[in-house]
Amino acid sequence: MWRSLIRTAAAAPSTTANSHPNSSSQLWSFRGYSVKNTKAVVTKAKKGKSKSDSKSDTSSSAVSAAADEFDDEDIRVRRLAEDENNSSLDVGPNGRPLFTSTPSLSQLSSADTCTYMKFSMEELNAVLPEGLPLGMSFNGKGLKVRKQIVLDGPVSCGKSIALAMLVHWARDEGWLVVYVPNGREWTHGGVFYKNPLTGLWDTPVQAANALQDFLKYNESRLQQLPCQISDPIPLGEGAGVGLMKGVDSMAMPEGSTLYDLVQTGVTHTHAAVGVLVRLRKELSLVKDIPVLFAIDQYNNWFTFSGYEEPVTVRSCRPLHARELAMVNAFRSMMHNDMMVGAFSHSTAVGKLRKDLPDVPPDVRINFARYNLDEAATVCHYYLRQRLVRREVFSEEGWKKIFYLSNGNGSEMRWLLPFMRLTEKASSLLSSISFSSSSSRHLQLLSWLVNFFYS
Repeated sequence: MWRSLIRTAAAAPSTTANSHPNSSSQLWSFRGYSVKNTKAVVTKAKKGKSKSDSKSDTSSSAVSAAADEFDDEDIRVRRLAEDENNSSLDVGPNGRPLFTSTPSLSQLSSADTCTYMKFSMEELNAVLPEGLPLGMSFNGKGLKVRKQIVLDGPVSCGKSIALAMLVHWARDEGWLVVYVPNGREWTHGGVFYKNPLTGLWDTPVQAANALQDFLKYNESRLQQLPCQISDPIPLGEGAGVGLMKGVDSMAMPEGSTLYDLVQTGVTHTHAAVGVLVRLRKELSLVKDIPVLFAIDQYNNWFTFSGYEEPVTVRSCRPLHARELAMVNAFRSMMHNDMMVGAFSHSTAVGKLRKDLPDVPPDVRINFARYNLDEAATVCHYYLRQRLVRREVFSEEGWKKIFYLSNGNGSEMRWLLPFMRLTEKASSLLSSISFSSSSSRHLQLLSWLVNFFYS
């Protein structure tokens, strides 16, 4: 799926992309589940045992102690640092390499499929200064090449990570990229005013933040690109300071660059929204270098915002996202610019209709869950990251996780710690009878233990 996305991005002139590994190849992890609950369950079981079962209690205590040692994050980090010098651990399914040796995203090929690529946080922060997404936060005539793509799919299937990696690849290749990792922020929070000149609602705080984010990586490139539109920029209300008296527009001096334009919006709060809208038009006229618009949480721009317009003393009208000047300028895909949007179903937007306004009808791509080969690579990567002990890791175990989660990456990460339990611990937990007042989490734990060791 990710390789298809890269091929589509390569449709822009003078740029060629190779294949890419699965989009969910992020190299940091979070501990979404702790097996310390297992210790609590074991403790309860021990209280109900007779003295004749003291030998079994001793064994279960040893199991709990081993699990506690494995859960110690400091120990895990120290051992990971030691493992960095042991290349024999970097083994994936069927003995294949777990990590690619390719140094750059732009040099990946089909041989690198189902491998991980190592990134440092310093590198990611340098190339994606706007921030990282949540989860990093993935007819027989071939794929139809388009310059507009909408990534859709189940929750936590890797859409945001795929978009972030596309931005990383594009910037490595010298593209000028407008990256919005949190599209929902454009429709919620801050102050909002209705601009009498445009009839749309201005959000100067969000506009200033978007301009500052755009400068973080693109400053040197913008200094080389001249402004091509000479029309004056309409002014609106500033953030908390109202309208300027006697002035409703401002013109950029002759010879100004796009850097000067952006700096004007950052410096003058009254011009922030007008500058951002003008910047969108200017970028469409750039021909010297390819330009990419990458919008995460794109579906938030097709529903109601967090703002309301007072109608009467007792009622308000919710404002749709299309009524906001910033969203109105960037939402449309009815153009020839390269633009990729990713839906985020974790922001509670709700299901949208298939045909969206200002979006071509055939641009939505369903992002697939992991297949069996990708799941094998992911589980071996988690093994390499010491998220599961090697003595309990098995092909049967990770395949059970794959089928139980239906290939969902986030659910696989949550289920993997259950492979830490040994056979003795699993039989001990399975013997516990839960009362009606027992926690549903303990019942789920017992069910999972029976599932993995049945």
